[in-house]
Formats: sequence, structure tokens, C-alpha cells
Amino acid sequence: MDNIRNRAWRLSQNKRKKHQGGRAKDDYRGEKNWKMLYTRRDKLARSVQLGIEYPRIPNSQRTLKAMEEV
Repeated sequence: MDNIRNRAWRLSQNKRKKHQGGRAKDDYRGEKNWKMLYTRRDKLARSVQLGIEYPRIPNSQRTLKAMEEV
């Protein structure tokens, strides 16, 4: 029985498939840990990407601002 799909073939396929369609290794995605973002500019840019509000505005200030606009 001539079976070309042996263990060596499976290992080579796994190695080959891992790199298809992936990101390049030199593509730096930035810090994921919020504590590692040191500057305010970096934190503001990251908060826009994540869709969160930074710096956080307390509800009391938010209501005062809403009352002023009306």
C-alpha cells in the first residue's frame, strides 16, 4: 500500500498552512495592555480605536454639560 499522506506529510502541511494569509511578522500592531500606553496622545488614539471614552467623564459632569446645552 503506497500512502503518501504519512506523518511527515501532515507535519509539512501544518507548517505550510499556518503562514497562509497571516500578518507579516514586522507588522507592529501596538500595545494591547492599557497600562503600557504611557502618553496621553497614545491613550487617546487607542481609545478611539477601541470605541471607548477617554478620559472618562463622570455622570455628574455629563449631566451638567447637558443642562448647559439646553
